[in-house]
Amino acid sequence: MAKQSGGGSARPPGMADVARAAGVSAQTVSRVLSGHPNVQEKTRARVLEAVDRLGYRRNNAARALSSGRSRTIGVVTLQTNFYSRAAVTSGIEYAARAAGYTVSTATTTSLDTSAIEGALSRLADQAVEGVILSVPLIHTSPRIEQLTRAVPTLTIDGSRTAATEVVAVDQSLTARLATRHLLDLGHDTVWHIAGPREWLDAASREEGWRATLREAGRAVPPPMEGDWSPASGYRCGLVLGRVPDVTAVFVASDEMAFGVIRALHELGRRVPEDISVVGVDDIELAEYCSPSLTTVAQPFAEMGSLAVTHLLRHIEDPGTAPEPVSVEPRLVVRASTARAAR
Repeated sequence: MAKQSGGGSARPPGMADVARAAGVSAQTVSRVLSGHPNVQEKTRARVLEAVDRLGYRRNNAARALSSGRSRTIGVVTLQTNFYSRAAVTSGIEYAARAAGYTVSTATTTSLDTSAIEGALSRLADQAVEGVILSVPLIHTSPRIEQLTRAVPTLTIDGSRTAATEVVAVDQSLTARLATRHLLDLGHDTVWHIAGPREWLDAASREEGWRATLREAGRAVPPPMEGDWSPASGYRCGLVLGRVPDVTAVFVASDEMAFGVIRALHELGRRVPEDISVVGVDDIELAEYCSPSLTTVAQPFAEMGSLAVTHLLRHIEDPGTAPEPVSVEPRLVVRASTARAAR
């Protein structure tokens, strides 16, 4: 409990209060909050827990003035309710906090270069030390190149500018795992419901799906396109469910796969007895839909942690050559897939 001042009002907790609550020295608290590497993880966790419990707030403005550093990371993300975007942002915030940084988020309502330029400019005006671009960057511009040269920048969806570092999931492998699983179950071919074409993740998944079918000597059906939403999956499912030859579908996201399964149920097509369905992401609801969804897990927490780690390294040494880092996805087999009926 914070002590009472002479006027009877409670003073805000200080660093000494955090040190007492965590059972460490004030110097250790300072090291944890400044992101010093020579702190044991158990000690770091104990200090951060005390910070949360006491409601301790550092005066970041004063620290920035005295040190010339804001200890703030900027994140550019799309304004959406899709689980994957929220999960990645949450992973970034957790890892940044553990390193002693705060996160300032700039959302954009579109993927136009002008909208991304505006988000980057807002973060630059806040004197962030680095930026994580959590949006597809299919087209760049002189202004984006200028901003990403001025501020250490990392992208996490495979896109890049001349000055950015990339941490990305191998989305081609994601598609290969899903497609290969269905072929191994004896399905003659695999149909695909892709994500929006302007998303690089969607394009890479479609490419991996096509390549796997061609390598196996199988027919490549015409893909359908959704917008990541369950409603778009439902609409596509109503079409595919009426095609007699369809026995296996690879859907580019779990949320679209939920819509597909709902449509198939309404059409009287059983999952997986008549049609097997595989999604992508492994969101928490995937295990609890009916039937539970076979999916390719995307390591959202690992992505956030890697992004922060690599960005902080880039901040400390901006002259380092940016090198892409690929994270492998993982197939999670559940009840929505089965051997092809003969």
